[in-house]
Amino acid sequence: MDSLPLHLCTLHTSATIINRSHAFFHSMALLALLYYRASSFYLYATSPSHLLTWLLVFASELFLSFLWLLSQAYQWRPVTRTVFPETLPEDRELGAIDVFICTADPKKEPPVKVMNTVLSAMALDYPPEKLVVYLSDDGGSSLTLNAIREAWRFARLWIPFCKAYGIRTRCPEAYFSKEEDDDQFVEEREKIKRNYELFKERVVGACGKDEVEQGVGIAGHNHPPLVEVIRDDNTVNEDSSAGHPNIPLLVYVSREKRPSHPHHFKAGALNTLLRVSGIISNAPHVLVLDCDFFCNDPSSARQAMCFHLDSKISCSLAFVQFPQKFHNFSMNDIYDGRLRSVFEMKWPGMDGHQGPMLSGTCFYIKRAALYGNVGEVKDPLQLKQYFGPSNGLIKSLGQSYPCKVIEDGSFSTRLQQETQFLASCSYEEHTKWGEEIGFLYNSVLEDYFTGFILHCKGWNSIYYSPPRPAFLGIATSNLNDTLVQGRRWYCGLLQVTFSRFCPPIYGLLRMSFLESMCYAHLALNPFSSFCLWCLATIPQLCLLNGIPIYPKASDSWFVIFSLVFFSSLLKHLKDVHSTGGSVQTWWNEERIWMMKSITSHFYGSLDGILKSVGMGEASFTPTNKVIQDDQVKLYQMGIFDFRTSTVLLAPLVTLVIFNMISLVGGVGRVVVAGCWDKLFGQIFLSFFIVAVNYPVIEGMILRRDKGRIPPSVTLLSLAFSMLFLISGSMVLMS
Repeated sequence: MDSLPLHLCTLHTSATIINRSHAFFHSMALLALLYYRASSFYLYATSPSHLLTWLLVFASELFLSFLWLLSQAYQWRPVTRTVFPETLPEDRELGAIDVFICTADPKKEPPVKVMNTVLSAMALDYPPEKLVVYLSDDGGSSLTLNAIREAWRFARLWIPFCKAYGIRTRCPEAYFSKEEDDDQFVEEREKIKRNYELFKERVVGACGKDEVEQGVGIAGHNHPPLVEVIRDDNTVNEDSSAGHPNIPLLVYVSREKRPSHPHHFKAGALNTLLRVSGIISNAPHVLVLDCDFFCNDPSSARQAMCFHLDSKISCSLAFVQFPQKFHNFSMNDIYDGRLRSVFEMKWPGMDGHQGPMLSGTCFYIKRAALYGNVGEVKDPLQLKQYFGPSNGLIKSLGQSYPCKVIEDGSFSTRLQQETQFLASCSYEEHTKWGEEIGFLYNSVLEDYFTGFILHCKGWNSIYYSPPRPAFLGIATSNLNDTLVQGRRWYCGLLQVTFSRFCPPIYGLLRMSFLESMCYAHLALNPFSSFCLWCLATIPQLCLLNGIPIYPKASDSWFVIFSLVFFSSLLKHLKDVHSTGGSVQTWWNEERIWMMKSITSHFYGSLDGILKSVGMGEASFTPTNKVIQDDQVKLYQMGIFDFRTSTVLLAPLVTLVIFNMISLVGGVGRVVVAGCWDKLFGQIFLSFFIVAVNYPVIEGMILRRDKGRIPPSVTLLSLAFSMLFLISGSMVLMS
């Protein structure tokens, strides 16, 4: 008799039929459009300037069509999964888990929020002897170290309380922010809440607000390594009668950072945690969390084990990716903070092939996958060439031994020295860390790069989106953070694209064809920003000069262009509706996609190109987790906060102003000359861009609050628009 399944995979049959049918008809329309463009070459060949506009528009349409074709791999075979944790083996047979949490800057990542993530991870519904939580503090901050010590004190009350009363929300801040009507343990709840308030006071009171803003207690990029197992010494709360509850081990790690040594950002921090944990707990599975993503469902570890312990898929399974869900986004979600298209459309589609991409946080990954086949090598000397000179780390390979701490929770002197050595900035020199071992370097998007190489090596991944979100984080709630984040992502994508691991080439023969199409789409997507710049300026410039770019509205070919345009919009609307969104959600996504494409994605692409030719250095700016009340108020009201740098804002405002000018000038031209039929397509395009970006117009003209577009930016953008209009018109008239 077969044992009960641990999970089931279900194909979305109706969505598959709709997606494939749309792909067929849309591709036919695109082929007709491209045929029209190619056949109309002779109409523009008589004038060099007109030929240039034709080439730019045709090249943009051709590239965007190719990019659309690649994106159909996401839509080809979407699946969903169901798990049955009740069929898991007994606790003693479960694999151990090391939890890696990364923080870097207490000014942008408040210690209280970070500790809430730590506490939620420690409270996972998993055998405590098989769970170790590691916090990487890349800032080397005394504030964070003090906070984690305080978190340990509170954990000794919090974890027994959660387990005794079956609490599902095990992030203290989230739990106490909800109203609970259960009278069975109201007294105990109030007692724990009082202790939580004291915990927060001690963390915040460790350093005043003014001192934090001035950077007191933050070592930054110049500090020695420090590894500390957080212990019970002098931490027994006077209100506690729990003694020493059986709770997971908690380890603080601050790797050495020196200005003269590259530290490789988050990937370097994660690799340090891999090494340090290798000689302390050496769990076969690792949960990676950003410091702002707390565990919302304590059963997520058991859910992940439903895949990792399935003998049918375990040998090739590298990681289980959970979606990134957020607790602070509004219903309007004007910045698309929930990343709906990624976690509700693309990743389920990739799960039908070889699995989703690694997504930075909220994933359970197999340690053996990060070590690769090298971990199976037996020769110690050869292993040291890959993993470095640590005998303790070499000994840990292929083994799973218990925590190397004595009963009182302290380090032995030898182990203390060994972990400090593993966390030193020079340890990785002349090794394969970041090249073949661990999380990969050479891109600020280490998750995407590492996941790509794992799939190229034959590993698979799983995407699991449970009914109750397993993890909840903080979505960007202002335009500045949204654009900064997008700029970093697109720069990281191009760092991989311009390397020898270029996904469209390197991945083609190393993974399934449809999986390689998904990676190729993401690798080439940054270039779409240049195409969108062309389509948002060239037809409009031609409109002002009376040069038609599209067929006449009465021409049958105009139907093809209209079909391609509205087919894309309606398919996007259908996808939004199928994932619970509204028409307003669809409109907001169209707007923020356009804004990001011509600003952050454009700059990120330029950064990636410059870095690939050695004209720039990689940088990693953590997203600000400090929430400003006035920004949140605007976000909840669905009003854009335009307080960002002029460099990011000016291109957007310039483009909107230019389209306003072209719309007014174009309408005036066709009214006077009576050529609506010839220029209708370009007038409609300008109108659509202006309509989508109405909040920009509102920010320039109507608003007077702090989040408006500064008049200086408006005037600068107007000057750029006029300069482009005059110079472009001179070129077209030549």
